[in-house]
Amino acid sequence: MELKTTIIPKSQTFAKVNKPRELNLEAICVFAAIGFFLDEDTYWKNELVLGPASIHSINDKGNRVNSKPWFEWHYSPRDMSFKQAEQEFAALLELIILEQTKGERVILPLSGGLDSRTQAVALKQIGADVMSYSYKFQNGYNETAIAKKIAKASQFKYRDFDISRGYLWNSIDQLFELNKGYSDFTTPRQMGIFNAYSDMGTVFSLGHWGDVLFDSMNLPQLSNDEEIDVISKKLIKRGGLKFAETLWNLWALEGDFKTYFKTRIETLLNGINIDDTNAKLRAFKSLYWAPRWTSINLSVFEAHHPITLPYFDDRMCQFICTVPEAFLKDRQLQIAYIKNTSPELAKIEWQDQRPFNLYNYHKNKMPYNLPYKLINKSERVLQSIFGNDYVQRNWELQFLGDANKEMLSSYMLNDAFNQLVSKSVSEAYLNGFYNGNSLENAHPLNILLVLSKFKQTY
Repeated sequence: MELKTTIIPKSQTFAKVNKPRELNLEAICVFAAIGFFLDEDTYWKNELVLGPASIHSINDKGNRVNSKPWFEWHYSPRDMSFKQAEQEFAALLELIILEQTKGERVILPLSGGLDSRTQAVALKQIGADVMSYSYKFQNGYNETAIAKKIAKASQFKYRDFDISRGYLWNSIDQLFELNKGYSDFTTPRQMGIFNAYSDMGTVFSLGHWGDVLFDSMNLPQLSNDEEIDVISKKLIKRGGLKFAETLWNLWALEGDFKTYFKTRIETLLNGINIDDTNAKLRAFKSLYWAPRWTSINLSVFEAHHPITLPYFDDRMCQFICTVPEAFLKDRQLQIAYIKNTSPELAKIEWQDQRPFNLYNYHKNKMPYNLPYKLINKSERVLQSIFGNDYVQRNWELQFLGDANKEMLSSYMLNDAFNQLVSKSVSEAYLNGFYNGNSLENAHPLNILLVLSKFKQTY
């Protein structure tokens, strides 16, 4: 049997290999460092995830026999004007979204950023029937305010939601069934409104990966060693390196984690035949980051309705390979499309550049942004005085507070889990989080929670 994977798969496809059924502890250490499994790795030595953009031969026993790529990322910029690039992007985006949503009632998650706003423009252009929505953290930035303006300007139906404190503990079993433990449990905040999706429409239009394809890392041309260093720093989460090294030593693995990890990254980077640094790192992220991190929690949406992802479309990826890097820098193509097609949406505040919009965001610097910074700071201080600390991350709502601590500790400190990760390690990270530096220890706690649920299940 042959299986063909897309350039950016929206779900994992598992296959077997002729190895023992043992935990892949080295792969789990990488997961501990970066928050997702690298390349084809899984929890098990005899199991892998089929790589992207390839044709895979699978035998009758479910073993992968061989794989061959049908597409390889490249950088082949055409001789084109920016106007031509913008027109081609507009036509391609609207065609893809029309094909993906024709005759459907579209569910559109809206944020204050550019990817979903770009989709909103395209959906409006093709006359789609859209139910849009947004959510915000309790006591957090009111992201829904911008989304509501976008929906109103687009004449879409709209709902907004709050992500509540402690919802995780009632949904963790279901979430593990959906993502199989290949992501942490607090990143997919859409799980906090899981039950609201059933009657909102018939198909999702999701904006994932637009920010990677349609931007540049703005790096100069780097050496191979410098590229390895840059991508490694971007991959490793806060506190992740020390945590991975702790597990590596706990499990007495051969060598050291840093050397192992650098060798893995170097091998994967060297397999990408692109000279331009920015295009090469975009290809790396699309090959190894998107399918093993971004795609994992799409299952939460898909549990209710089919999902569509215009930026995952093979044609969009192929188009990006031909666009001059200079045109991708600073989201230029998306901004031009929005301004040229829907000036009203372009005038709405851009969350990353607030309080500025797509016409004046270049003013987001001193002294122009000083009044906003002062007002924003004052509001946070006042909120804190009344006992409502400003929330920026979902783990703050799911981990902080006595009730959350009790639930989290029950997963960290039990005999079954402590056979995999010792009680002393679990206690050290719990104490570090609650009595020390929560930012430094949040990611390790996220991963420990996943590993605990994995151990409980398997």
